[in-house]
Amino acid sequence: MHSGDPPNKSPLNKAILFYFNMLKCANPAVLINLQCPTTQLCVSKCPDRFATLLDARNTKNWEYYKQFCKPGFEIGSKVRDSEVIRDEDCPSMIVPSRPFLQRCFPDFIKRDGILTVANQTIFKDGDNNKRSVNDLKDAAIGIASLLNAKEVGMKIFEDYANSWIWILIGLVITMVVSLVFIMLLRFTAGVLLWLIIFGVIIAVGYGIWHCYWEYSSLMGKPGSNVTITDIGFHTDFSIYLQRSQTWLIFMISLSVIEAIIVIMLIFLRSRLRIAIALLKEGSKAISYIMSTLFYPVITFFLLAICIAYWAVTAVFLASSGNAVYKVAPADDKCMYANLTCNPQVMCPGSQCMFAFYGGESMYHRYILVLHLCNLFVFLWLVNFTIALGQCTLAGAFASYYWALKKPDDIPACPLYSSFSRAIRYHTGSLAFGSLILAVVQMVRIVLEYLDHKLKGSQNACARFLLCCLKCCFWCLERFIKFINRNAYIMIAIYGKNFCTSSKDAFFLLMRNVVRVAVLDKVTDFLLFLGKLLISGSVGVLAFFFFSRKIPVFQEEVPSLNYYWVPLLTVIFGSYMIAHGFFNVYAMCVDTLFLCFCEDLERNDGSSSRPYYMSPGLHKILRKGEEIPKSSAAS
Repeated sequence: MHSGDPPNKSPLNKAILFYFNMLKCANPAVLINLQCPTTQLCVSKCPDRFATLLDARNTKNWEYYKQFCKPGFEIGSKVRDSEVIRDEDCPSMIVPSRPFLQRCFPDFIKRDGILTVANQTIFKDGDNNKRSVNDLKDAAIGIASLLNAKEVGMKIFEDYANSWIWILIGLVITMVVSLVFIMLLRFTAGVLLWLIIFGVIIAVGYGIWHCYWEYSSLMGKPGSNVTITDIGFHTDFSIYLQRSQTWLIFMISLSVIEAIIVIMLIFLRSRLRIAIALLKEGSKAISYIMSTLFYPVITFFLLAICIAYWAVTAVFLASSGNAVYKVAPADDKCMYANLTCNPQVMCPGSQCMFAFYGGESMYHRYILVLHLCNLFVFLWLVNFTIALGQCTLAGAFASYYWALKKPDDIPACPLYSSFSRAIRYHTGSLAFGSLILAVVQMVRIVLEYLDHKLKGSQNACARFLLCCLKCCFWCLERFIKFINRNAYIMIAIYGKNFCTSSKDAFFLLMRNVVRVAVLDKVTDFLLFLGKLLISGSVGVLAFFFFSRKIPVFQEEVPSLNYYWVPLLTVIFGSYMIAHGFFNVYAMCVDTLFLCFCEDLERNDGSSSRPYYMSPGLHKILRKGEEIPKSSAAS
């Protein structure tokens, strides 16, 4: 290509993208913004020589150089080269390039192991400063990373487009399996729990035997009787495993653990039977009120509305006011750097770029306070939505428990009735409980913000105090969530206000603290195991399906770029669906437990005050569970 070559004439043949200043593409922000921060122009062919605007202007090379300027630009329209560079009407420099992936990349060639461009290792940039071709290499790598990120994004989008129907089928399978698992808990809860308990006992027992065997085999070896204190500290743990004292410590520790497990099992066996019976009763309750399993969809919809409200309000607050521009300098010599600007007040090579929306009015000075208020309202609405769901489910399951003849006495549409009562009568109580929790969460957010700001602080006392406050408020939030959950159950049962219900729930739980602890741990463990089993099983099935390892479905599997994209989506979606189903089940068990405790304290099983509990629970009580003295006396 020569200087007399014609410039780009027809837009139809401009199929190659040219970067005005490729050196800016070496910025790490390229991958964040998915855009190289320089003007880009479509050209018909790439430059074949080194040149700068300062050298090409008013020379015979200008006719060649101007084909890489913006269309319609005339050299006489601006007097100073700095104005041309500032407005990016023309590139400040061009380098020998060749088209690759429809873009102009420097023509790199290695000669004797040295990277060159057009046989040069040094070139001049737009300011006539000498630069190494390695700078061009870094910029090219930045563009390549950008293209790779975009390509990966497109491939992931294609995979979702090709496999969405199979992802949907996998999630439907998860729903069915979760439902079946909950329904079968009435038959399998006891078996699963006792298998796990005896499995732990056997595993610990095997550990004791193995430690004894290692201890006895090392007793006769020379040097094995050296104590751990004589050895001192070593990073190689195998040194300690060669000492008999180590295995003796392991054996004693495991023996103590085994003894604790056995003693707890002996003294808590009746509580375990109660917990198992309540788990089975929860499965029965859900089978009679199946609509409760789909209530999380309503909660999700309401949460989506809360998030949308918060996002729209936050965007409105952030964008309110006048546009403020600041100087983005090309170097550190600009006296206007980071000051507000307009396009007429600029340093050479700098840009007047949009910074934010703002102003000097009273409204704009307190915009941060409005953002905090918006965040607080968001937390309040989210907690209220969750509270509404808990109270609604509790009311539905309480109507099951307090039906004397199950299922004949269960009212029609218990979920709808419970939702109507919660909205009509309990809105204030739910809002008050949500307000308390939102205040604590807001304090935690402020503490996290302060902790982030003080990370570089050298004041150890301040950081220690902040860490203690974070820990205390985390514990307080957990406690309030626990109290609120049980208070909403009492509200759904008796319809009293929040404070009275919280007090009643707290003291009722304290009077049955051992049962609470046993039931809570048993329920949490079984539900966590169920979520892992369901999501893991569906994940394994999805892996064999999408990786074409099932011969029957090889023809049905769509062609994918990354089979892990639908696989991870199915696993994550399966876990979330199982989590939603089991949250309903956990709420059912907690409601039945509080109803059970109330039933024990208010009734004695006589004809005038019969128990409302199921025959299975009543049978367990008669076998050995202690009944309150007041009931026994009656």
